[in-house]
Amino acid sequence: MSLRIVFLGTPEFATTSLNALVNSKHEVVGVVTAPDKPAGRGQQLNESDVKKFAVQHGLNLFQPEKLRDETFIQDLKNLNADLFVVVAFRMLPEVVWNMPRLGTLNLHGSLLPQYRGAAPIQWAVMNGETETGCTTFRLKHEIDTGEVLGQHKLLVGPNETAGELYERMMHEGAELLVRSLDLLEEGKVQPIAQEELITSELKHAPKLLKEDGRVRLTDTPAVVHNRVRGVTPFPGAFTTFQGKILKIHKGLPEETEHSFDLGSFHSDNRTFLKLAVSGGFYNLLEVQLEGKKRMGVEEFLRGVSIS
Repeated sequence: MSLRIVFLGTPEFATTSLNALVNSKHEVVGVVTAPDKPAGRGQQLNESDVKKFAVQHGLNLFQPEKLRDETFIQDLKNLNADLFVVVAFRMLPEVVWNMPRLGTLNLHGSLLPQYRGAAPIQWAVMNGETETGCTTFRLKHEIDTGEVLGQHKLLVGPNETAGELYERMMHEGAELLVRSLDLLEEGKVQPIAQEELITSELKHAPKLLKEDGRVRLTDTPAVVHNRVRGVTPFPGAFTTFQGKILKIHKGLPEETEHSFDLGSFHSDNRTFLKLAVSGGFYNLLEVQLEGKKRMGVEEFLRGVSIS
């Protein structure tokens, strides 16, 4: 037996899950993604990664401007799907998520109930978590609070960035999604209320803003390192260098006592560049000065002088 599925998603992260579903025993009867949007100087219409995949594989595609549109709602009903699957998509109205007989399943990039919100992968890294994971759960009214169907744990490396973890979770999450659907179809899923999984204070994962990437000089080197990793590649870590914005792409923490001013830079002008923070330094390895290209610290130091 197989399930008739409507898939809702937009970015590359979702495409990996859609690919896994297409190659599973289940049938993808429809794909819903964001409308094309103008982008760049030429304002050419930009197609989502999910749309490109759907077109390439000849899938039944929908791009509604409004999810409550009556024509779109009727189109969904006509698909007679058993289940809707959501991966990295916008909020759904109840008239959509409550439509199929088995409800709507969501893949989330954390071990719920921890890190509910828009940026779970980034905040887990920013908070220095050594373990995170992904969760499949049923949608209900409150965001990211529905019954858990499956979870998969992932260890986080001490120098791993959110971008690197994102790549791993993209594939691990797709496998978890198919596994959850198989068990659901076989009647072997035992949904768990998230309240039963709460073992410590809940941490949240709101949408990241550019300012979240600013290095806080009063943080310790380890905390700075976690922030840099967590906002790489987006929205990106930065500080101020000689009156200009300096993006930090890679660095390492150094815990040591010092009496330097926080935010001051220290270097031999050849091989290393350190930013003084509370309780030590942050050793900059790859940087990008405002208006310049990304480069290693040795190349960067050939173009500047630090007294």
